[in-house]
Formats: sequence, C-alpha cells, structure tokens
Amino acid sequence: MFVTHPDYLRLKARELRVARKLSLDEIAERLALPKTTIFSWIRDLPLQRPAYVTEARERAWAANSERYRLKREAAYAQGVEEYPALAARSTFTDFVVLYIAEGTKRRRNSVEICNSDPAVMRLAARWLRELTDRTLHFQVQHHADQELEELCEFWGGEVGVSPGEISVLRKSNSNQLARRTWRSEHGVLTIRIHDTMLRSRLEAWIDLTKARWK
Repeated sequence: MFVTHPDYLRLKARELRVARKLSLDEIAERLALPKTTIFSWIRDLPLQRPAYVTEARERAWAANSERYRLKREAAYAQGVEEYPALAARSTFTDFVVLYIAEGTKRRRNSVEICNSDPAVMRLAARWLRELTDRTLHFQVQHHADQELEELCEFWGGEVGVSPGEISVLRKSNSNQLARRTWRSEHGVLTIRIHDTMLRSRLEAWIDLTKARWK
C-alpha cells in the first residue's frame, strides 16, 4: 500500500540534510520514518563534507565521538549497579522522582533541576552534592518587584551557599504584575551541574525507578 506523507515532512528532511548535515539514518530516526522514504526525498542532496574538514579530522571526530559514547554507556552501567544500594537509602528515589518531574532531560551533558519549593531544592542540592564532585551552579528567576538581595540570602540559606554564589535572571513576564493572582514568593531556583557521566547515571536511575511503577 502506497503511503502519502505530508509535504512538510519532505521539506523538513531536506532541511535537516542541508542545514544540519544529518545522515540518512539520523534523519530517519529524527522523523520516525522509513529510510527508503527519506532516501527518496534527499537522494539529490549528497552529504558534503565542509572544505575545511579533512578525512583525517573527520576520522578523529568519529573516534572521539565513539570514545564518549562508550564512556556514557559505562556510566549508565555504573548507575544500574549503584541503584539497589542507593534506592535503599532514605529519600534517594524521592530525588529521582523529583528529577523526572522537574529536571531537564534535553541535554546529555548536564543535570539541571528547578523549582520554587525550598524543600524540593534542599533535597536536590543535598543529593547532587553527594553524587558528583563537580561545581553546582545556582540561579534564581525573579519578578521585577522582588528584592534580589533578599532572594539570594533566602536561597543561600536553604541550599547552603553564600548569596554571592547565586546568579539572578529576571522572568520574561515579570512586568505583568497587575493581573497576577499567584507568584513565586522566593522566585524559582535552578541548580545546574555540567557532568556528562552523572547525567548518564541519572538516566539509569530514572529508567529503573519507572520500571518499578509497571
């Protein structure tokens, strides 16, 4: 049976080929379509190597990519091994569930969680400090009429850092105060860590925690 796909998918496939330099396999995975369909759409768009990219450099990039892929897989396996002992400890699975609900999952090189509830962020900060030796970065989003020094002092006391270690970011809708019926009294705190291996371990903990729900 012949299947007709919307034209915007064909245009998207061609855009991914030209602008993003994605391979046939990558485009098929991204659009969740058969490779034969994608090939028919992009066959006149051979994947060109930029002039400045030599074959040797391309091989080096591929080797480096493979090396980090193996490291991420090893970290995931480590997370699987660690899980039973960690899950037996008080509040660990609470932390994982909080991350499932409030954590960032788009980036595989960092761990990031944000919330306006002090209890949530105290728990997150405590576990993240134990799980990584990388530096934790703190940022609070605030409304235009909030006192920044008070916010930083409040969150510094909650998560155990000096107020000067907390950066601030004004909320994009912070001028719309007249009709606002609810607000974050202390702003919204974000904790961010750049740690690829922790992110992979956390992915294992998330998968195993979800498996308990089935």
